[in-house]
Formats: sequence, C-alpha cells, structure tokens
Amino acid sequence: MERVTVTKEAEGLIDKLREEHGDLMFHQSGGCCDGSQPMCFGKGEFMTGDSDVKLGEVHGCEFYMSRDQFEYWKHTHLTLDVVKGRGSSFSLEIPTGFRFIIRSRVFTAEELKELGEI
Repeated sequence: MERVTVTKEAEGLIDKLREEHGDLMFHQSGGCCDGSQPMCFGKGEFMTGDSDVKLGEVHGCEFYMSRDQFEYWKHTHLTLDVVKGRGSSFSLEIPTGFRFIIRSRVFTAEELKELGEI
C-alpha cells in the first residue's frame, strides 16, 4: 500500500522537468498564500528535516509533507496529477502552462490496516 501515487499525465510532466532540471523532489505545501498544493523542486533544493515526513516516491521523486500536516492527512491516499494552469511560488512547472495538483481519498479500513494505522 502506498500513501502517494502518480497519474500518467503527471509522469509526463515530471519527465519533461527532469530533462531540464535533473533529479526532482516534491513537498506538499500547506501554506496559506498558495493553498495546499504539491511543489516540485530540484532534488535537495527544498530543505527537509525532522519536521517533515517522507510519504514515498512518485515516478522516482521523493514526496514529503510537514509532520503537522501529515497528522491531518494520514488517513488519506494522495494522487499527484496535473491540470492546465500556472503553478505557484517556486514550483518548477510554472513556465509549462500546467500545474501539479493532489487528488485525495480516505483510505479504506483494510488499507489503513495494511499501513499499520489501525
């Protein structure tokens, strides 16, 4: 059971960004100004620490979220997707005409058991 997965469309944008920027990473933003959205960075360009949780990897990219935000979202499966529009802040997809988004659903009781949450 994975906490975060990725759509084929998002994989295509990741491939395009990887060609230009090298290895990538994601951090699920919980900020007030840009809302809560996945942010794409060159690997190591966003400093993670004890206050972050690694949820897994999507298409070869580590995916993180702040520990406080994870406490609210730990019962939720995340899918990294992409839509037309402009990315925010410093996310690498800004000039592409697309932006990453998260689609979510609550884990089933069986999935939570597999994750060790219940």
